[in-house]
Amino acid sequence: MNRPALSRRALLTGAAATVIGFNTTTRTWATTNTPTPPGCITPLPPIQGTLTTNTTTRTAYAQDFGRLTTTTPYAVLNPAGAPDIATIINFARRNQLKVAMNGQSGTGNDLESHSNYGQAGVAGGISINARALNRIHTITPTNATVDAGVTWAQLTEAALTQNLTPPCLTDYLHLSIGGTISVGGIGSTVHKHGLQADTVESIEIVTGTGRILTASPTRNPDLFHTALAGAGQVGIITRATVKLVPAPQNARVFTLTYDNQNTFLTDQQTLLADGRFPSQVGEILIQPTGQPPRYKIEAVAHYNGTTPPDPTPLLTGLNPTTTDITDQTYREYTYRADTFADTIKNLGYWNAPKPWLSLFLPASTTPTFLTEALPHITPDDIGAGLLLCYPFHTNKLTHPLAITPTEPITYLFDFLAFPHPDTNPTPALTRNRTLYNRATQLGAKRYLVGAIPNMTPTDWQNHYGPHWTTLTTAKNTYDPTHTLTPGQNIFP
Repeated sequence: MNRPALSRRALLTGAAATVIGFNTTTRTWATTNTPTPPGCITPLPPIQGTLTTNTTTRTAYAQDFGRLTTTTPYAVLNPAGAPDIATIINFARRNQLKVAMNGQSGTGNDLESHSNYGQAGVAGGISINARALNRIHTITPTNATVDAGVTWAQLTEAALTQNLTPPCLTDYLHLSIGGTISVGGIGSTVHKHGLQADTVESIEIVTGTGRILTASPTRNPDLFHTALAGAGQVGIITRATVKLVPAPQNARVFTLTYDNQNTFLTDQQTLLADGRFPSQVGEILIQPTGQPPRYKIEAVAHYNGTTPPDPTPLLTGLNPTTTDITDQTYREYTYRADTFADTIKNLGYWNAPKPWLSLFLPASTTPTFLTEALPHITPDDIGAGLLLCYPFHTNKLTHPLAITPTEPITYLFDFLAFPHPDTNPTPALTRNRTLYNRATQLGAKRYLVGAIPNMTPTDWQNHYGPHWTTLTTAKNTYDPTHTLTPGQNIFP
């Protein structure tokens, strides 16, 4: 068999040799070190970016933020743009390979997928480095168009220079925009603006059939609504236009603590009902054995100039045990998680296994779930992490695959565990599964970033409920060979 012609711009670079194609007989890469390898060789098509089988690079893409799985890809693509991704998807389809985008979130040398249980993994397939798509194209008074690998921190920083901000931000900003809108993207303003996916006006996406399409509410609307919060099952988002709003100058932060669960939940619902705060989160503080949990609401009022809002009307009708009020700039509050992340890193928790559990609980059964679940969670289970719990209106979510309970109000239960280093994560994963099973009995749904082991096809069908048909129809239309994002294990 003749060796495929080489293209200097299009070749896949390995540690010591240039890869010239994929051997479909041995399921290995054919390299220049073996110019006449046995078997059937499919030559690599030209691309503008690079594709590498370097062991160090592949190993870096084998794990994610959760440190609970290992999914080593065959190769890693650094695309120059959407056409490269389309080329590689078509190549993968012909050779029965899988493809997944990897968000490479974080800062400095800590870049990695922020998924928690291998959701962005593609064992034996091709991983796409989202950070190679890193350009902010335009910023207008109402929106910004960005590549999918741009982080919310990069966009926020650029927008703030024009006194603008994305309306919905995750607590930790160093996440790729394409990654969060693919699963939803939740933050403290969800009760006002919905998920980050709900602030998207249009996307450029490469489908599992290798087509580059633009999708919006009026153009390819079925693709638009199944790509956003669709877990990467119908395409690879390469560009997005997201809403921007005027940025306030300052933030007055109200920290309200509670000793009583019912009062905590009641006050959260009071704030949700009248929307007096643009930013609202809740946290459960697990105490040492024998002591009941404590609770905290962090509510934020925005303002311009030097005169902060009067706290009296903002606290009317609330019954906290203690109240603390601080003032800071809007930017300082927006980047508040950076200090937390630096502390976690310095203490050695960042690279340890993190068995997170993220659920959406129906408001009507949230008290029951908390009463049953909290006694089984210890301070050591949380470690240096957080247990968040706060409500939002489900009608703020506009995409069908962002699955929430069938009630007007749902609570995010976000168990962001940072256990002590060297802790065996197996018992925590077993606990996650037990809590998930009980939560679903109470009408809950999962948020797709968490670590829930042993999800079966039946589990996924029950999760999506009536929208299972929506997802499977879109999958069969836009990724009929099931090439994309196998790590979610929705279509095994």
